[in-house]
Amino acid sequence: MEALVWEGPEAMTLKDWPDPVPGAGELLIDVAYVGICGSELGGYLGHNALRVPPLVMGHEFAGTVAAIGEGTETNLKVGDRVTCNPMVPCGECEYCAEGATNLCLSRSLIGAHRPGAFASRVTAPARATYRLPDSVSLQVGAMVEPFAVGIRIGTMAGNLTGKTALVIGAGPIGLLAVQVLKHCGAEKVFCVDLDADRREMARSFGAEVIVPEENDTVDYIRSATDGRGVAVTVDAVGSAQTRAQSVAATRSGGDVLLSGLHAEASDFPASEVIRREIVVRGTFCYSAKDFADALAAAADGSLSLGSWIVEAPLGEGGAWFDRLVKNPGNVSKVLLMPGQAA
Repeated sequence: MEALVWEGPEAMTLKDWPDPVPGAGELLIDVAYVGICGSELGGYLGHNALRVPPLVMGHEFAGTVAAIGEGTETNLKVGDRVTCNPMVPCGECEYCAEGATNLCLSRSLIGAHRPGAFASRVTAPARATYRLPDSVSLQVGAMVEPFAVGIRIGTMAGNLTGKTALVIGAGPIGLLAVQVLKHCGAEKVFCVDLDADRREMARSFGAEVIVPEENDTVDYIRSATDGRGVAVTVDAVGSAQTRAQSVAATRSGGDVLLSGLHAEASDFPASEVIRREIVVRGTFCYSAKDFADALAAAADGSLSLGSWIVEAPLGEGGAWFDRLVKNPGNVSKVLLMPGQAA
């Protein structure tokens, strides 16, 4: 089969790759769409220790069941349209017992610990695979995984009725965070991004955008909140600068949710966090419930990445990785399509 293989920093190559074979408990899935995730951009640049080349990445995907591994117990059948929760927990540790499967001590990620969906076919555990409702297209099905990341941010943020929030970064997760925080009741959601096109996307989802070339982000937030700061800030970038901005823009006693993974380590204003009793939390991945809620959001249309979704043949994936790193522009999500001619 064809596969887009990450061979090292900034090296993605379309190659012939061995066909996967489903084992016991697994399904073989013909991939229709697979999205490029921001965490994979870090891997592409060589900034992410989770991914080791040569690797077929790709964990946001949808397709049809092509085969069922011998001895697999499942209600799914060949031909079913499906998506997959790519973060596979052990099901036995204390975190799994508590429902916090995203924190499983021995979790594995399709597209990192095992071959992913930047390929014609991929194997996945049957227990992690979901039949798509008739109302959900394969295109939208490939975005259930990032929807689940957004849902998780809302789970962590809680009830924001009458409160204000800030989202730093208007990539796919930032755009979803804007929507989710509004669903949580936020009276106003501010959003800042360096890219003008992405700011306009955020505005279309109801955010009040901050133009960093014209306004200092922290000063703008302080001015707009009578000097207090917002109740919740989501850092959907993950640089030293945005992590520091998140703390500075948040009111005393407020919450900072760190989602972006751009830098694995960075300086952090710990003294300010201590003195102003700010709660800083990581928000990683999603629980099984978050993923199920994301599938429901896909079905009822309450989450969206708008009209800026790009579909491209798998063979153009390397070029799209390069563009998304350097100059994403008016693109909310790139969905690659195996089997389509470049």
